[in-house]
Amino acid sequence: MRLLLDEQVPRRLKRSFPGHSVQTVRDMGWNGKSNGELLALARDEFDAFITLDRKLEYQQNITEEDIPIIVLITKRISIEYLQPLVPKVLQALNDPNRGEVVHIEA
Repeated sequence: MRLLLDEQVPRRLKRSFPGHSVQTVRDMGWNGKSNGELLALARDEFDAFITLDRKLEYQQNITEEDIPIIVLITKRISIEYLQPLVPKVLQALNDPNRGEVVHIEA
């Protein structure tokens, strides 16, 4: 599965998804893009978008986006807080629904 990590997600989290092709927004040269532009680019090249942006679903018409969006919710933005969420992310990726937002909390 091809996964895209949003700008604010620590790059080191890429290593937490063995067997998947994981890129960051920075890897793709897409940093600074608006959420709408980013989702449009992502849907053509990725199978899921992973973000920390809790407001994304209220700023965009997600049902029109043809990519599942996973929102990670933690107390802090650090690998130590995000790493424990990976099993739940992998479970959500087993049956992704296009245009759906999945919230994953500790």
